[in-house]
Amino acid sequence: MSDAARNVRVLALANQKGGVGKTTTAINLGTALAAIGEEVLIIDLDPQGNASTGLGVDRRARRVSTYDVMTGETPLADAILETAIPRLSIAPSTMDLAGLELEIAAARDRAYRLRNAIRILEVAAERTFTYVLVDCPPSLNLLTLNAMAAADSILVPLQCEFFALEGLSQLLNTVEQVKATLNPSLTIHGIVLTMFDARNNLSGQVVADVRSFMGEKVYDTVIPRNVRISEAPSYGKPVLLYDLKCVGSQAYLKLASEIIAREKRLRAA
Repeated sequence: MSDAARNVRVLALANQKGGVGKTTTAINLGTALAAIGEEVLIIDLDPQGNASTGLGVDRRARRVSTYDVMTGETPLADAILETAIPRLSIAPSTMDLAGLELEIAAARDRAYRLRNAIRILEVAAERTFTYVLVDCPPSLNLLTLNAMAAADSILVPLQCEFFALEGLSQLLNTVEQVKATLNPSLTIHGIVLTMFDARNNLSGQVVADVRSFMGEKVYDTVIPRNVRISEAPSYGKPVLLYDLKCVGSQAYLKLASEIIAREKRLRAA
């Protein structure tokens, strides 16, 4: 299938630093995109499985997972589960993923397992998705490389903290290496600033620094530090289902609209 004929957009949410709001963004952005009419699949590629838990998928229900997909045991279609949110599905993960790198290290297609699985899903056309969001682990390992090799673009959640730019530089270097070796068309879709605290002068300085460094690649929408966002996963819900009117939910809805608008500009260019 040619890229021109593809309707699905694959976005990998990646940052090698933990605690930046990556999984939270995957869950809530996916929910927001679904709420405004997109058909969304989240692929949980983190062995911790927090995206699966945060969407209410019990561990006992993960009989087929992304581990089975990545080992080639089962097609991606068989791992997909419906969530409580209309138009939002997930391919859950299990801790088995932690050992995957050793298992497939000798395979020639080890970096393309996810890309191949997504393309087979598209050709099968049993379910048409417009967005696939891949939640990566907080490290630059073979799982993250698979996500980058499969993705059209990278979405980078970046916490408003002192070392944000240092981690961003490392990630940008990795993206350039992936472009040179695995996926020449890979781009940075955008950087979303997370955990912004308006009471903290440092947060404002980080926002200014990242916008100065990355320019238009930084989304206008900033995700605030919000207790409702933090509480929602313990109930197995995205924040939009937990408290639609809170500032965190409204921020993710704005981010979803901004991403769709950016997509339209990219396709028109």
